[in-house]
Amino acid sequence: MNIFSNTSLTVSCGPGSVPYLREELRKMGYTILSEHDRGVEIEASWEDALRLNLCLRTALHVMYPLKKFPCRGPDELYREVAALAWEEIIDPSEYLSVVSVIETGRVKNSMFANQKVKDAIVDRLVKKCGKRPSSGPNRDNAVVDLFWNRDDCWLYLDTSGNKLSDRGYRTMPHAAPLRETLAAALLFAAGYDGSVPLVNPMCGSGTLAIEAALIALNRAPGLLRDNFGFMHVKNFDGKKWRALREEMNGRGRGGLPARIIATDIDRRAIDAAKINARAAGVETLIEFSVCDFAETPLPTGKGIIMLNPEYGVRLGEEAELGRQYRSIGNFFKQKCAGHTGYIFTGNPRLAKQVGLRTSRKMIFFNAGIECRLLEYHLYD
Repeated sequence: MNIFSNTSLTVSCGPGSVPYLREELRKMGYTILSEHDRGVEIEASWEDALRLNLCLRTALHVMYPLKKFPCRGPDELYREVAALAWEEIIDPSEYLSVVSVIETGRVKNSMFANQKVKDAIVDRLVKKCGKRPSSGPNRDNAVVDLFWNRDDCWLYLDTSGNKLSDRGYRTMPHAAPLRETLAAALLFAAGYDGSVPLVNPMCGSGTLAIEAALIALNRAPGLLRDNFGFMHVKNFDGKKWRALREEMNGRGRGGLPARIIATDIDRRAIDAAKINARAAGVETLIEFSVCDFAETPLPTGKGIIMLNPEYGVRLGEEAELGRQYRSIGNFFKQKCAGHTGYIFTGNPRLAKQVGLRTSRKMIFFNAGIECRLLEYHLYD
């Protein structure tokens, strides 16, 4: 049996990002087989997983299905996992990580399920190869995912390893940074494709501006990473992977079609954003400056203005932030006519203080907080 002959992949994303992931996959030519609130299943092969890991901007993991089976307890889980030919998948010299999502009463917690899966794999490799792999929580080598819902289990190879949001460029995080995949989804929700200017006041560590530059350049975000889960599987073809990287590297544009402007009142934030942009290879393409958001220089013509202000968690903070949100509304009204404004916030009470009518409200989640991307058409 060829374990790598399956013709479907499951691609996961953050809640709220499915429509943008689906559109990415559609543009790449893939057929959607099914979808749920955190991902989609597509018609694709193991070889497609390499391209998807390299190119997708809103995905978190690309998972290759190994087995689905009914399961009514830990012993049955062990037997089903041990029956797979792991000696054809993982070399005993690799480091193994097992991750579980458990929605069943058959076991008490995911750590116990992780241990059962790990023991089954390790025991099989010892029996067949005479050696056992090291194992632990780090997801930077071979990664196996278990999903156990009621009396059914799904077992996957996680071809991504670490989350695809870990692009590798954010070496200098600032306060409460946006996850890179969420930033890309917000930009897609705003219709950003690089053809119009993007202005990002309150830029923090620069994630929105950097993701915008990568989109505008048509540069595959996975080119910034040198390690994926599929590299630690036995059938990994390094020659094909290098050829694919070369192909995707040659597809990027040489320069930006329109300006990207990023500002912050905190010089430390701008310093961090510049370092991150340099790591991503886009520092010279983004116009960084230190100023209050209301003094941000705006390009002529139509553009997108996107802010991610603080949400506030205590009443005192919320009262202070209320003034800031009202100032954002004034900034939009007085200086941003002709542009489209966006505010990403997790505080609906503060959002009301902007004082402008929204044209759209889009739901996303940021670190477990239900948020809204609010759109404002700022007419002349």
